Amino acid sequence: MDKRFLKQLGLRKHNAGTMTGLESTNSSKYIKSFSPVDGELIGSVSKTTREEYDAVIAAAQEAFKTWRLLPAPKRGEIIRQYGEELRRMKDPLGRLVSYEMGKSLQEGWGEVQEMIDICDFAVGLSRQLYGLSMHSERPGHRMYEQWHPLGIVGVISAFNFPVAVWSWNAMIALVCGDVVVWKPSEKAPMCGVACQQLFQKVLQENEVPEGVCSLINGDYKVGEFLTKDERVALVSATGSIRMGKIVAATVGARLGKTLLELGGNNAIIVTPNADLDIVLTGALFGAVGTAGQRCTSTRRLIVHESIYDEVKQKLAKAYPQLRIGDPLDENNHVGPLIDTQAVDQYLSAIEAVEREGGNFLVEGGRLEGDAYSSGCYVKPCIAEVEHDFEIVHHETFAPILYLIKYSDLSEALAYNNEVPQGLSSAIMTNNLREAELFLSAAGSDCGIANVNIGTSGAEIGGAFGGEKETGGGRESGSDAWKAYMRRQTNTINYSETLPLAQGIKFDL
Repeated sequence: MDKRFLKQLGLRKHNAGTMTGLESTNSSKYIKSFSPVDGELIGSVSKTTREEYDAVIAAAQEAFKTWRLLPAPKRGEIIRQYGEELRRMKDPLGRLVSYEMGKSLQEGWGEVQEMIDICDFAVGLSRQLYGLSMHSERPGHRMYEQWHPLGIVGVISAFNFPVAVWSWNAMIALVCGDVVVWKPSEKAPMCGVACQQLFQKVLQENEVPEGVCSLINGDYKVGEFLTKDERVALVSATGSIRMGKIVAATVGARLGKTLLELGGNNAIIVTPNADLDIVLTGALFGAVGTAGQRCTSTRRLIVHESIYDEVKQKLAKAYPQLRIGDPLDENNHVGPLIDTQAVDQYLSAIEAVEREGGNFLVEGGRLEGDAYSSGCYVKPCIAEVEHDFEIVHHETFAPILYLIKYSDLSEALAYNNEVPQGLSSAIMTNNLREAELFLSAAGSDCGIANVNIGTSGAEIGGAFGGEKETGGGRESGSDAWKAYMRRQTNTINYSETLPLAQGIKFDL
């Protein structure tokens, strides 16, 4: 395989794991990154020690004093320059994402494009950090609210979007005046190093203080440095529900702030009024895109009984046409799972379906042979199940699609909402009443509810996140920026007296 993209990104056999501002350190203890594509060693990243971490935080605290006072549009200009750097390096960075994580090359490039898009959004936002003006009940007074940066924002990201989710948080937080410390997934550390090195180039050119944006590397223990540290005002964590509950409890115990993006168990409801060509496209990509390792992947397809057999036949015909293999080959649709542990979880889910009495419309299993030598490739599969199977209520990060039959829309909505996760959802229908019911307070209980598009993916302009065990956090667009700032209410008395609120008087 041609790996010139590693050299283009300045990656070496051994890479520093701690980068604060313009300097980096090396602990001589390494995380090795093996590609799920071919099982080969990509490189290694040094683990961040406690001493190095404390140095990072000290530098961040000092940098915040300067960065918060830089006018927001000037902070936005620096983010704009990073967006330009990403445009220049989109091809090699997208290839690294594909090779280290295993998603298709188109998706790798697409993830870098999301980074570019959030940079553009953040540039515009830098001139729109609006407060409100309110009428005071006291004469000669003006009352308003404004927003100030929090301080240090810790970002813990997951392997499935190794660069985009960090940028959703970091670009917005930085424009808001915060400083950022990032711990990427130990399953995709090289992507973190590449992004940080590209950003440091921009920061250095702008003579930005050391510590504005830093990188630390390691396992969950390094993540605990952030969650337990009272100096870190906000921890934004993306990952499993189990991880999120630990983060929430730890940060909450010190009354810190969290922004959680956790599991999804996303469903598409298909009504008799649906365009089945759209259904097939939305369900297929939603279920097998990124090999089912998106938090927005389609897990459940809830189909009306009158069209159930037709939908089933179309899916059964489409799945054998999927090409599985090296994701850097643009002819392939599906790449590998992240590692063999993920394969084991996929196989365990298949066994659970069989134990509960499910039937496989399209069989799954691990793929063998020279083309799949890493041991991380599996077959996307479809299982006919009942809505209340225990396994159906759990998120399996793999390309398993559960096919469920329903008889009326109220039943379908109940099925959609009965799982503990609440991230993304969709309805396929050309009936306005069905669509509006799905979007109403009596409809989907998810943070994302779509009509005639699938569950997978999100646009930068909208706030991304979900309810229930998905964690309640919101990232990216809309007013998600408010999570990275603190609100302050201000009252100014420009009169010559001091009238008190609620008519209170003192005789002095």
